[in-house]
Amino acid sequence: MSDRFTLVGLDFGTTTSSVAIASAVVGRNARTGRTELDQIELTYQSEPVFTPFVGNALDEVRLGEYLATWLKNIDCREIFGGGALVTGLAAERSNAALFARQTRRYLQDAVIALANDACLESWLAFMGNCADLSRAHPERPIINLDIGGGTTNIALGRNGEVERTGSYFVGARHVMVEPGSYRITALSSHARQLLSHLQIGKSVGEELADHEVLAIVDGNLNLLLTAITTAVTGPGGPPARLLQQVAFTLPPNTTNPAVTLSGGVGQLVYQHMQGAAWPAKTAYGDLGIDFARRIVETQSWQELLRDYTPRALGRATVYGLLRYSTQASGNTFYLSEPTLLPLDDLLIVGSLEPTSSAEHLDRLLDLAARSSCGACVKINWPEQSPPVRELATRIREQVVRHAAFEKIPLVFLMQPNLGKVFGQYLTDWGISKFNLVVIDQIEPRHIQFAQIGRLHDGVVPVSFFGMNLPEESP
Repeated sequence: MSDRFTLVGLDFGTTTSSVAIASAVVGRNARTGRTELDQIELTYQSEPVFTPFVGNALDEVRLGEYLATWLKNIDCREIFGGGALVTGLAAERSNAALFARQTRRYLQDAVIALANDACLESWLAFMGNCADLSRAHPERPIINLDIGGGTTNIALGRNGEVERTGSYFVGARHVMVEPGSYRITALSSHARQLLSHLQIGKSVGEELADHEVLAIVDGNLNLLLTAITTAVTGPGGPPARLLQQVAFTLPPNTTNPAVTLSGGVGQLVYQHMQGAAWPAKTAYGDLGIDFARRIVETQSWQELLRDYTPRALGRATVYGLLRYSTQASGNTFYLSEPTLLPLDDLLIVGSLEPTSSAEHLDRLLDLAARSSCGACVKINWPEQSPPVRELATRIREQVVRHAAFEKIPLVFLMQPNLGKVFGQYLTDWGISKFNLVVIDQIEPRHIQFAQIGRLHDGVVPVSFFGMNLPEESP
């Protein structure tokens, strides 16, 4: 497989929007034997543009113009995978979900496109910013803070694997000001709550004093410091409760974690650490520069950041979308009908093992049969030779009782290279007729939804969203 495939990553954030386009080949990993995307080469990266809004909505016309400009040199029908995310406060706008769906259609359903998936954003930011760094230091836990305009997405990982995620409404653009001053032009609902908690009685049109700006910045940054340095349970103090989107809890056995930054604030920090001068006071009309300066000036932050500098230097989410949101299937997958693909928004109803009870199997198939567009089941095989025929026969006996699968697809995802043989056993070599897809060589992830793209040169792209990492006992 030498043909190169096109990958696209789009990030529509609170402050800016951008695209990255890359090419990749699908090859076989010599160590694991799995089919995967390799030789990823960046072919185009746009300059960030301010995300346009009209009232309480995203400006779909201007964003559409950006999309047309960014993607003018590629055929959207040839896109293999990637993703498009609407993040931060942009994801709270009234038309964010609709815009995401329209973007997916514009890209020929080749990528996931969604709004407000905080855990996925945290995972992607970690993978895009410091996955390589984490693998290079497998013994060291690394916490990535993706500090943007509307949210800070947190992920803890070891050896390139994310273990915990969280998200808080901590970002640069909750308080909007006139560039060059601290005169307030807009306040988010989250900012209003925080100002009330800090007893700062300022509103739109009034100017914040220097000590009030410092109180706002420290209130936000101290919340993040507490989250990443304290092994606690529960919602935390008042600021944490006010600004929490998804709670982040540091496991108690986590010692000496390194910290990396990404997002707009992270980029400012690393640019300054490499010798760049600070931009002019509130040059971007928000408190992002103040956030970055305070991080650089504070000893506790310096100690956390001093060990490692990520190669991406803070530009994380769009790289994460490009490199990690899509997996390539093995080339021995099973497809009962070629016309079944692509498949979008497939609910992953649960997991099966060879030892799963008949009741558990019945429950999963009942859930899958209720879906109007099909559903997925993950199969976890033992490390030793799996009992493929036995499990497939058990499943077939139950599947044929559900007439729904003659109309909607039933999809199985597995890691071993067993897709074709499992599909043959499951259909009794084609005798049992139902809509079946078996995708193998897929790395297991804690996700709730899958998207399976069109066939490309003997493989299919598989993307996931709705990340739901399991809670661990602290």
